[in-house]
Amino acid sequence: MTIPPEVQSLIDWDKTVNETHGSLPLPEFRETLRDELDRELRRRGVTVEPVGATADERIAVAGGEIRIRVFIPAGAGPHPVFVHLHGGGFVLGTIDSLVNDAKCAHICRAAECVVATVEYRLAPEHRFPTPPEDCYAALLWAVRNADRLDIDPARVAVGGESAGGNLAAVVALMARDRGGPPLALQLLEVPVTDISPGAADYPSVALFAEHYGLDRADMDFFTREYLADPAEGSDPYASPLLADDLTGVAPAHVMTAEYDVLRDSGEAYARRLAQAGVEITLHRKLGHTHGSAVLWQTWEPAQAWMDEVVDALRRALHRREAVVS
Repeated sequence: MTIPPEVQSLIDWDKTVNETHGSLPLPEFRETLRDELDRELRRRGVTVEPVGATADERIAVAGGEIRIRVFIPAGAGPHPVFVHLHGGGFVLGTIDSLVNDAKCAHICRAAECVVATVEYRLAPEHRFPTPPEDCYAALLWAVRNADRLDIDPARVAVGGESAGGNLAAVVALMARDRGGPPLALQLLEVPVTDISPGAADYPSVALFAEHYGLDRADMDFFTREYLADPAEGSDPYASPLLADDLTGVAPAHVMTAEYDVLRDSGEAYARRLAQAGVEITLHRKLGHTHGSAVLWQTWEPAQAWMDEVVDALRRALHRREAVVS
């Protein structure tokens, strides 16, 4: 299995950063990793496209408050909205990173929608179920503030990458279970769908356990930090693949990477959704590793990945508009 050189250079960079800074206390490591990644992506030519407006909002959640960064397209609304949940293994990641700003601004422009990206609280300071509850609260906040944000509450999608894909799938389950807002789409990019004790049994875990960007050891670490008790990994709000019943959840667009420990569990979730009668699209992206989509501004296959993200959102969020017209 040959990894494209553009991707291999990113894996090598990540390894160097972790070897250099991995012994830092976690709060300091988070900031250092963000800064180092910002510098690396700027060196590679990553930029943030202009949008109509941006605003940071603070919302109350159980036990505290969180921030949401809102990207608003130019032109008159009401606009559809995409609630975006960043990745990082439930332990890392922030809406204050260049990679997050660049992605959200591009989706805002290209999919012609408001993007509300959520600074959910991280483990181990805030373990399961705090992150998914924060994200569900963000969804409710966006819909409740539809008039102020110039949002169409009938055109709402949720999505994210990696741990953010897990949280998006869980938010879709919560919306069904709790009578929450109807969702036009759950967009799941390289999602974490199973962190139960049996999660290591999927063939892709052994195939890509090392040297492909997200190692099995990384997932084991993230899971330990996220769950206070390994038994919590069998809760459907931690491992949506293990939900007894998936009928009635939002339509899904699932994207997996060929060289990814999470590939097989993500595809298993897509199959379970299909078996439950959920409208589902599944694409395995060949030549990709777990994090290679961050290269979407500089590597053509990653640009195709981003184009698919935008197309899935446009078709889901502007479908009602087309029917009405």
